[in-house]
Amino acid sequence: MDQPYGDYRQEAGYGLIEIRLHSVGQLFNSLDPAPFHEKDLDHDAETYIVESVRELPRALPLKLVVHVPEAERAAAEAANVKDAIQHYFDYRQWAERATLHRLLSQGRIALFIGLLFLAACMGAREIVLSFGSGPLARLIGEGLMIIGWVAMWRPVEIFLYDWWPIRRTCDVYGKIAQMPVEIRAGAEPRR
Repeated sequence: MDQPYGDYRQEAGYGLIEIRLHSVGQLFNSLDPAPFHEKDLDHDAETYIVESVRELPRALPLKLVVHVPEAERAAAEAANVKDAIQHYFDYRQWAERATLHRLLSQGRIALFIGLLFLAACMGAREIVLSFGSGPLARLIGEGLMIIGWVAMWRPVEIFLYDWWPIRRTCDVYGKIAQMPVEIRAGAEPRR
């Protein structure tokens, strides 16, 4: 069978992200005392799922397939593994959106402060240049203009570069939260 997406299989139009476990408990953080549907996922499991989604084409519908021994399948169904995974990634998406909101709010404040500082530097430059046009006045004037523009660095960085990786992560978490999760007994995932 041709594997168009590297190690990822396709089935019924879905790209499959497959995890093989010996027990359902491996999927969750063992130190988290919450019930299964509220537990944090194991860090390695979360990383594998997120990186798999990032590797596969955005437009490809995905399905998470959790392979467990036959004896563990009933436990996985009883523990609502599907709901737990979706709940976890819904929460992660909400947390990333909150991070994005805080960053953009910080960017607006930084932009306001930066513009005020730039205006003050430009005004101070004009005052310095009004006293003369000698080399010292030009040096101080140019220094004030450079300092004013440097103050704009952080807001520009936020609005041009910092927000979009967070937005991409939100999209990845949202896709994972919406993708179907299937618990399968026994069969080893093909490679």
